[in-house]
Amino acid sequence: MKMKKVVILINAISTIPTADELDVLTQADTIETELKAFGYLTERLFMGLNMQQVSEQLKKIDPVFVFNLVESLDGSGRMIYFAPALLEHLHIPFTGSSSEAFFVTSNKMLAKSLMLKKNLPTPEWIEGDFSDRLKPSALYIAKPVWEDASVGISDASILRGDKSTVQEFLEKHNDMPYFFEEFIEGREFNISVLGGQNGPEVLPMAEIVFEQYPEGKPKIVGYEAKWDENSFEYHHTVRSFGVEKSDPKLSHKMKKICIDSWKHFGMKGYTRVDFRVDGEGNPWVLEINANPCLSPDAGFYAATLQAGYSFKQVVERICEDVWK
Repeated sequence: MKMKKVVILINAISTIPTADELDVLTQADTIETELKAFGYLTERLFMGLNMQQVSEQLKKIDPVFVFNLVESLDGSGRMIYFAPALLEHLHIPFTGSSSEAFFVTSNKMLAKSLMLKKNLPTPEWIEGDFSDRLKPSALYIAKPVWEDASVGISDASILRGDKSTVQEFLEKHNDMPYFFEEFIEGREFNISVLGGQNGPEVLPMAEIVFEQYPEGKPKIVGYEAKWDENSFEYHHTVRSFGVEKSDPKLSHKMKKICIDSWKHFGMKGYTRVDFRVDGEGNPWVLEINANPCLSPDAGFYAATLQAGYSFKQVVERICEDVWK
């Protein structure tokens, strides 16, 4: 009897990969273990800019479905939707969200515009010609338009709405396009949502606690906090659970927003919604992340464990959404 084969689709790794880029291999290892436990044969396929080559390889392998782990193409997050778009074109079932959902959520400004239309609270932002719209008394966070994994975000990203300050930042960081979002001073939450045959489930809510941060240091989850194991930020941003009991009113608000976000943006499989909560207890959506990181040290994995699920159960539910 011929065993069913699943392709694990991964973005091609550059010659000098960064920590966030290499993480996809850890995810692949984790997923591969669980798929084999289900009795699948697995084959890894690396996707670069040569779509024809990838297309021909997929046709030759003829997988029952593809586990899509592509996070960028040619080092750019703005082309992340090419992977699901190709799979849709080839009529090959795959895990996670569609090309449309990826395109919308990976373009931060487009995503925020749609959030407003769907009455999902998100901080105000400035794009394009910002000079006449800046508020001198306000704090802003400069964010790359397309990148995920906190790429391009550091303490230098927090700045006042002063024209010369903003212009200086842009001149120093001209390697990628940025927009400016009003910075919400307060608490930060990363909330995971898992799909499956019974619909989306909001997992235990993770708060990011900024431990022993000196006065004046921005409390943000920048690139160092996620990827630089030698940094202060990496060791002093701690994940904490329990807001459902300590603040049920806030958790109820965020849960509703997570489910609404899933529905309005057409998410599938698994997602993560990032929030800041202001001093008055109002949650603000920062980002909606399709196919968040599945590494054992990532927030999504931690939330599934907190919910009492084995990762085998998680993979099973992600796969259930493939044919929905």
